[in-house]
Formats: sequence, structure tokens, C-alpha cells
Amino acid sequence: MNVKSALIATLLATVATSAWAQDPVFDAQSVRAHVTFLADDLLEGRDTGSRGYDIAANYVASQFIAMGLKPAAADGTFFQKMTVRQALLDGAPKLTLSFGGNETVLSDTAKVLVRPSLTDPGVGVEAGMVFAGFGFDRPELGFDDYKGLDVKGKIVVVLTGSPKGTPSELGAHLNSDKAVMAMKRGAIALITVPTLEDTARRSWEKRVEMSESPSKGWVGTDGKAFSRAPGIKASVTLNPDAAAPLFAAAKKPLAKILADANKKGGRPKGFALSGTASISFASAWTDVTSANVVAMLPGSDAKLGSEFIGMTAHLDHVGIHGKGEDKLHNGAMDNASGVATMLEVAKAIAREKPRRSVLFAALTGEEGGLIGSDYLSRNPLAQGDLVAVVNFDMPVLTYMFSDVVAFGAENSTMGPVVAEAARKAGIKLSPDPMPEEGLFTRSDHYRFVQQGVPAVFMMTGFEGPGEKAFRDFLKNNYHQPSDDLKLPFNWDAAALFAKVNYFTVQTLANADERPRWYANSFFGNEFAPGAPKAAVPVK
Repeated sequence: MNVKSALIATLLATVATSAWAQDPVFDAQSVRAHVTFLADDLLEGRDTGSRGYDIAANYVASQFIAMGLKPAAADGTFFQKMTVRQALLDGAPKLTLSFGGNETVLSDTAKVLVRPSLTDPGVGVEAGMVFAGFGFDRPELGFDDYKGLDVKGKIVVVLTGSPKGTPSELGAHLNSDKAVMAMKRGAIALITVPTLEDTARRSWEKRVEMSESPSKGWVGTDGKAFSRAPGIKASVTLNPDAAAPLFAAAKKPLAKILADANKKGGRPKGFALSGTASISFASAWTDVTSANVVAMLPGSDAKLGSEFIGMTAHLDHVGIHGKGEDKLHNGAMDNASGVATMLEVAKAIAREKPRRSVLFAALTGEEGGLIGSDYLSRNPLAQGDLVAVVNFDMPVLTYMFSDVVAFGAENSTMGPVVAEAARKAGIKLSPDPMPEEGLFTRSDHYRFVQQGVPAVFMMTGFEGPGEKAFRDFLKNNYHQPSDDLKLPFNWDAAALFAKVNYFTVQTLANADERPRWYANSFFGNEFAPGAPKAAVPVK
């Protein structure tokens, strides 16, 4: 090589090194392109098991191929297939309340909503009833709603939600675990009564509309649908108006109980209810095949390469249903926007050589109850150790946000990573502005938390125009046909959302130490009790 050639080679190497050191620039129009395809009418709302979902899955797989990622499914493809059971009521259900010498039969959805069963085609239970407040059975955490109550073989009646003032993520977890807690106490069925706060957030009419969708769950190789609370044979929601006479018969006015529960720290005490309840219904099942779309990027470090960082986003939406002229639910924000930003971050990460491996997953069945993430978390694909998950779900991108909320961040050493990522992106972290929504347990990252894996899930924040824009979306467009490409998307906000998530994943994938739960984290102690913990940072 002559001197001139050597100088040119040195210059090129310098330029390449400089470019490598620079942060990637996220193209807003690339995010737009993904959302435009995924939210098109031709995909018919991407319902789990539908042709439209399969088209979306093939689109994501094609993007993974273009990035040079490796297929991660056990069969050597990009598709982790599973059987998903869909259950609808077969005929009218019946709830019979017998108390005070009277018998009240309820089957109208104006009074009672019965959840179809994924495990029993026909259900018939009859037993006495016990009211157990919010239904929390964790005395070591200060929640002792079952104290002094005998519910073995009984039907437990509980309020929805959690006591006001309960930490957001803890309350969300305990609320989602009510059936399990009741089952462990020996109960055979669960009746829930909406609180005043819950009714203000979601009207009974909205509950009826939501109940028209089938129950869903994944089916194991034994042909049985997985259930976390198999001992609870029936789950019923009772309109407070229909529940009031039941409480009056026990000389415990429901109005007073609901008023007490609506106060900060209010925790109505449990008591035996008069008479018995009988619940009977039949369920019709349809089993379909669906798949998580999974890919991997091998890590460059000989030691850390066996550890995986997971990136997830749910690909499904709710399909075609409803009574209006437009029944097609495109799911542009929920969750085409999350998949699109995940793909752009994946593209940036794939250009690099991170020390840890990265697992990418576009998940099925989130709308049906976090089905795909539950299946993946219990049937892991990576030939290594999943050490952290970053989840992308419904960033509301109708405004340029200046803060993000990072659910789960304060539970592990991922917290400082996300805070620094936000700082580098020119924004900040904010606390949960909507604890009543229980968002921590309502997206896919939570299924990995339940398997002991630290995780974060970011949403666009409430600063500036954020609160109005976010609440407007929830009120007018969430799970509505209007969640489509006519929304006033701010594509530059999409690029910013990709950036803060990129900085988070990049740091996690290259850090010397894997994320650790903090010693005081409820979730770390609950789901990973034997894992080494990190000291709680001094504030």
C-alpha cells in the first residue's frame, strides 16, 4: 500500500468510527410507513387468529429479515405458533340471588355480566355469599380483607379496583390477582361490584359493550386452556343497582360501602351476606392458531452474549365488531404505533454489535388478556437468560411530548437507565398520572415481570398539551373505529419516542451488569425472591 492509499484508508476508518459513535437519527416517515400499512383497512383490525393478523405478522417478519435478524422460534422460523381459545356465552346466563325469602333471577346484561369459561363448557355453582371488601389477601402488605371470614366453598363478592392511595403498580397487581387470592381461600366463584370511581371511569354501558368480545386464552399441548385460577368456576360483574338489595338484606347499605371505598384509604370490612347465589351458563369454544413474531440478534460479547434484552410490542388489535356503521377497529395508535417504533429501534440496534443478545417479539393476543406474552414468558425461546424487557404499547402520538412515564422503572436498576435515556433525548420522567387505570398490569411486560424479569413500559407524558391529548384519545378513540390514520399523528413525536427507547435498550444491551431488582421492590421479592438484589438508591 502506498502512502496515499494509507492516508485514504486512515481517513475512512476515522469517518466510520465517528459515524459509529453518533446516535442514530430516527426517520419520522419510516414510522409513518409502518403505521400506514399495519392500520390499513385491508388488515381488518388484526384480530388474533384472523387473516389480517397473519398479514401483519408476515409484514413484521419481512422487516426482521431485512434487518438481518435471525429467526427465533423453535422450528427455525420467525413464528412462535400457539392455539388460542375463544369463548362466547352459549345462550343466556343466569344468576339467581336467594335472600330474605325472595328469589331474584338476573340474566339481562343491564344487570349482570357473566364471563364465558375457557375451561368448562358448562358451569353450574350454588353457594352462600361472603363480602370481602376489595378482596385483597396480603396481610404482610397491610391488606387483610379476608380476616375473620370463612369463604371455603362460598361465592366471594368484592369491589373492583383497590383502596384509594394504594401505590399505583402494587394496586394494579393486587387487583389483577383477586381471583387467585379468592381461590387460595377456597372460594368457588367471584362476583365483583364496580366502585364509584370505577363507574365514573367506565360506564355500565361501556362494560356491556366490552363484554360482547370473546374471552381468550392459550391452550396447552394437553388441550386445556391455561388458567391462573382454575378453582374459580365463574366470574360475574353485578350492576350496583342490582347488588343493592343483596346488601340491604344484610343490613349493610351498599351506598355507604361504596362511599367509604371512595375515600382515600377507605377499606370496607367484610361480612357474610344473606342467602345463596346460583350461577349457571354454557360456553361455546372456537380454537384458532396465532403466532408471536420473534427474531434475535446475537450478542458480540463472549460472556454477556448468553444474556438477552427483550423488546416487545403487541401486534394484534380488536378486529371488526360493534353496532355502528363503521365496525372496523384499525388500531393505528393501539398498537400499530408501538410496533412501528419498536421496528425502528430494532433497525438501529441491528446495525450495531451490542454486547448482549436482543430478542424482538411482536406479540399476539394482548387485547384478549396478554396471551402471547404469557405464552412466550412461559415458553422462552432464547438459548440464554432473559434479563430485561422493554415494552412498546400505544404511545399516544398526537402531540410533541416533553416527558414520559416509565412503568416499572422504580422497581429495578433499569430506572436510572431510563432516566438517563430520557435526559439524552431531551425530555424527563414523570410519575403515573392515571393510577386508577392500573396500566402496569395491562400490557405485555407484566407477564415477564410475573416470571421474575425486570421490565419497563413507557407512555407519552402529560406535560404541556399531553394530558388533554392523552385523555381525549382514551375518551374518544381508544378501542373505537376512530383509532385510525385520520388521527392527527405527530410523526416527529414518533421519532422521539423511538429515540428514548433506543437509548434505553442500547444501554441495557451494553452495560457491564445485568439489571437487578431493588431490595425493596414488591415485584422483585414476589416473583424473583432468590435473585440477587440491588441496594435501594439514596434520593
